[in-house]
Amino acid sequence: MPGLRKRSIRLAGHATSIALEPEFWAVLEEMAKARGVSLAGLIAEVDAARVGRGLASACRLAVLGYASKR
Repeated sequence: MPGLRKRSIRLAGHATSIALEPEFWAVLEEMAKARGVSLAGLIAEVDAARVGRGLASACRLAVLGYASKR
């Protein structure tokens, strides 16, 4: 997975990891700061809202939605 950065987080009491490009991580961190939540908290929100797609894909779509509103 060249170019991907993997991070481990805890969701609903379970450890998991997500691999995303650094640019997506940067915007996720910006989103979390803007909402006043931790990065893990933001990813938990994305996880709770996703339907029928993987967590990494849901994170990328959340970033795209955020960027399109700026």
